[in-house]
Amino acid sequence: MLDFSRDHFALFGLPASYALDGARLDQAYRDIQSEIHPDKFAHAGDAEQRLSMQWATRVNEAYQTLRRPFDRANYLLQLQGIHAMDANNTSMPMDFLVQHMEWSEKLADAKAAQEVAVLDRLEKTLRNEAREFQAQLAEQIDQRHDYPAAGETLRKLRFTDKLLAEVGAAYEMIE
Repeated sequence: MLDFSRDHFALFGLPASYALDGARLDQAYRDIQSEIHPDKFAHAGDAEQRLSMQWATRVNEAYQTLRRPFDRANYLLQLQGIHAMDANNTSMPMDFLVQHMEWSEKLADAKAAQEVAVLDRLEKTLRNEAREFQAQLAEQIDQRHDYPAAGETLRKLRFTDKLLAEVGAAYEMIE
């Protein structure tokens, strides 16, 4: 069987990096699942069935973490001892907070006035911002190995993702 002590990247035979080959991850996941899936152990003893179930759960959790860019970055930072999303870690640059407040106000005004065009522009701006943060994460983690800076960028991405979700909810409310 597989080794429970290996990190998610080692589990799938991938380099520990933010920039990840999604096709390789998917193939490695399918290969491992074909070996450990609980259905393959239906006629095995109780201990083997339990172990298979534990492995299937572990592999699924690892796959879900690595396939989502935010979760992958957070996991990579945790491997480096950086807990960017810790509730006590709330430092953010003032200019970002001011910008975020402006976007939040723009969102509230657009919702109140039911202005879809304003929501469209805000959504486009936020998506561009999120892409920029993801590019920064790739550089900070994979090239510069500047994990504290990546932690700050990850927190910015979380703020931006939450605001994007609020924009999505505003669209639904207006429709």
